[in-house]
Amino acid sequence: MDALGGLLIVDKDGGWTSHDVVAKCRRLLRTKKVGHAGTLDPMATGVLVLGVERATKLLGLLTLTTKEYTATIRLGQSTTTDDAEGEVLATTSALLLTDDEIAAHVAKLTGDIEQVPATVSAIKVNGERAYARHRAGEDVRLAARPVTVSRFDILARRDIPDGGFVDLDVVVACSSGTYIRALARDLGAALEVGGHLTALRRTRVGPFTLEHARTLDELAAAAEAEAPLLSLGMDDAVKTAFAHREIDASQADDLRNGRWLDPIGLPGVYAAIDPEGHAIALVQESGKRAASVMVVRPANL
Repeated sequence: MDALGGLLIVDKDGGWTSHDVVAKCRRLLRTKKVGHAGTLDPMATGVLVLGVERATKLLGLLTLTTKEYTATIRLGQSTTTDDAEGEVLATTSALLLTDDEIAAHVAKLTGDIEQVPATVSAIKVNGERAYARHRAGEDVRLAARPVTVSRFDILARRDIPDGGFVDLDVVVACSSGTYIRALARDLGAALEVGGHLTALRRTRVGPFTLEHARTLDELAAAAEAEAPLLSLGMDDAVKTAFAHREIDASQADDLRNGRWLDPIGLPGVYAAIDPEGHAIALVQESGKRAASVMVVRPANL
């Protein structure tokens, strides 16, 4: 693996923290330069985006504003953490709920909504994570924040007479910062039976999907066989994640040496690609300059 590195898309197993995954991948890749682009709850499985070597500098620039999940919501029981790992707060039979009732309240939780994050979220309250305050016994109250739920579809319903539960398999597409466990909580509250999350799988983060991903066991086997581990090398990662403009060799030399280009009217951060298809820099335009926000291939590399 060269010094540029790239992105590693992991299909995280349940029970692993994002930090655990980073530590494991550091050992497999034999480098300390591994970081993640946003955490995934230990209970959850699915897509976790890691940057390796110089690609760790990409992580803060990636526009991972849309995410998709499959999940199971249990109606009829509320918990302290809004998921199956918390203590049960109340149980109320949900078996009399009709599909139309459930669908009506799902619709109210779709679109641009105000959502109170889960109490056990990683949001900081006076400098300390909300989940840490919750575990210390504090009554944590978080402010509602705007999020967008662009899709909230029920795929299947299963009634569980032993307990009075209704389990809903759902698919959710949403903006970054949306808590699926909070959707489960709010749906149960609106239906007056309580609700929590029993399963969560992230299937997409921005442009990265499960098709890009491998499990840690698969990565360990690849490492044992001395096969390539990265999901996307630096050039492919940049082209997948960013809009781009083509530049000539002289412009590439300017960017590699810290100079700027003339703007072409592209919004946001985009990639500058040389005639050989290499990513030279990530660029953002301001006024009469298109200046580097990250030089992928500096002159001294």
